[in-house]
Amino acid sequence: MTGESGKRRQTRGEIEELPSGSLRVRVYAGIDPVTRKRRYLQETVAAGPEAARKADAVRIRLLEDVQAARELRTGTGTGTGVGLARGRRPAQDPASTGTRRGLTTEAPVRPGQERGLTVAGIARLAGVSAPTVSKVLNGRPGVAPETRRRVEELLRARSYRRPEKVTRAACVEVVFYGTLSHLAVEIMRGVKQVAVGHGLAVGFTDVLREASTGRDWSQDLLARRPAGVVAVHQGATAEQLGLLSASGIPLVIVDPTSEPLERTPWVSAANRQGGIAAARRLLDLGHRRIAVISGPPERLSARSRLDGVRAALEAARLPLEKGLTHTGMWFSFEDGFNHGRELLRLSAPPTAVLCGNDLQAFGVYEAARQAGVRVPDELSVVGFDDISYARWCGPPLTTVQQPFAEMGSTAAELVLALAAGETVAHAHIELATTLVVRDSTARPRG
Repeated sequence: MTGESGKRRQTRGEIEELPSGSLRVRVYAGIDPVTRKRRYLQETVAAGPEAARKADAVRIRLLEDVQAARELRTGTGTGTGVGLARGRRPAQDPASTGTRRGLTTEAPVRPGQERGLTVAGIARLAGVSAPTVSKVLNGRPGVAPETRRRVEELLRARSYRRPEKVTRAACVEVVFYGTLSHLAVEIMRGVKQVAVGHGLAVGFTDVLREASTGRDWSQDLLARRPAGVVAVHQGATAEQLGLLSASGIPLVIVDPTSEPLERTPWVSAANRQGGIAAARRLLDLGHRRIAVISGPPERLSARSRLDGVRAALEAARLPLEKGLTHTGMWFSFEDGFNHGRELLRLSAPPTAVLCGNDLQAFGVYEAARQAGVRVPDELSVVGFDDISYARWCGPPLTTVQQPFAEMGSTAAELVLALAAGETVAHAHIELATTLVVRDSTARPRG
């Protein structure tokens, strides 16, 4: 049965549909004997035609895990069941207003983790020595690739986590995926503001640059053993995430390309609300032929912004016209320039263009200049991000501001809370965006 909240309550366990279409499965796992708080096992199943069937299978498996853990505690089982450690509360969906989510200090859950599992135990299962497992956990060389892969798979399958007593470096590492730009500087500034307050340094890694040299950034991180990792734009594989978790290094993702795996906490801006605000600005000015140049559809932020624009237009009874909707390959100047030229060559060109980011908007500016179209007299343009150049270009750009520094500081607070043994009440924290009105938008001519 599905209630108004979107949750399907089973006889045992609960399945909740998220706004993304994914299904969250949650099973009650009893009372923590130490904190006396309720514990849960939970997993998220990706959206798709088989999601409902897979979610029910996950529910059954989690119920079996709970039963196995109960048998281990009471001694009534065969000893082959999976023990249950402490659990995380289910994440709640971000509010439509993009407000910030809070923290809680409930005891963290590690579903599937076996009781008393040690490095020596992993070594026996993998058929290697304990020092070999230690090398894998610490990112040290001297392990054959096949052996390393086998150990990593066991660490992930058994949900092994290194004891908290392991010493960490006094540093928070920020991992970028080829985004060393002014946006990265703002995020770093936010991370540093929090880290310095805790007496920690801040380091950074450019994954794409390291990948070009054949290096594995996750191995380097394990060797440095930071207090926590903030990853900007998720590019980590499930194997890398699992290895960081096994090594006891907490991870938080900022603006992921897709919804993170492994129940990893993440921070983003309210992209959908930003898209709504940008479209409403043009509608309020009287525009009706509104074109859209979106970012790459595989990016979560691009899809959310486009969804917001579509929602605002539909509320005004104005459909998003297929011929006026273009998809960029990147969030780039070239996207805006090429698609802008095509739009301005139409027999009935748009009176306004909404862009996926500010770089695309600058590309539209250049396309309009070459076509002899004046901004905003003949064409209104709106961007997204509010990078520093947005206020310096001519005319200054109307855009949606993302709180990059606050996103960095929020992620740093989360990762240090996890490093201290706390957990978060919500897996996703969404920070509000702000429409900044400048001179690139005006009423349409006529």
